[in-house]
Amino acid sequence: MKLPPYAAVLKVEIERAEDGHPILVMPFHDDVVGRPGFLQGGAISGLLEVAAIAALDHALSGEGGGRIKPINATVDFQRGGRDKTTRAEGLVTRLGNRVANVEAVAWQDDRAKPIATARMNYLIVRD
Repeated sequence: MKLPPYAAVLKVEIERAEDGHPILVMPFHDDVVGRPGFLQGGAISGLLEVAAIAALDHALSGEGGGRIKPINATVDFQRGGRDKTTRAEGLVTRLGNRVANVEAVAWQDDRAKPIATARMNYLIVRD
């Protein structure tokens, strides 16, 4: 799975759920600090985008692959991300021939209490 270069800056790693679906893990480190003890909003947004890309790549791998280009993204911040490991997962809600819709959620201690969610649209260029 090829992730964007900024995934390395965020130190994102991929875990797999039981069904093989990717879950992204971002440790708390100096490059993602906003105000003391909290994650920077751009780091959270970046994690959500990487999670969406990973989910879409996973979905496309079963359909012959393809390249994706972002159309738009909307991020909703729900609570401050603290100084701890953050996880994120994307869910492809629509996979058409040319456009995909993806939702992503980021959480820390409890998945039922997300710190942020996102809705993203991608243009698909099929291989």
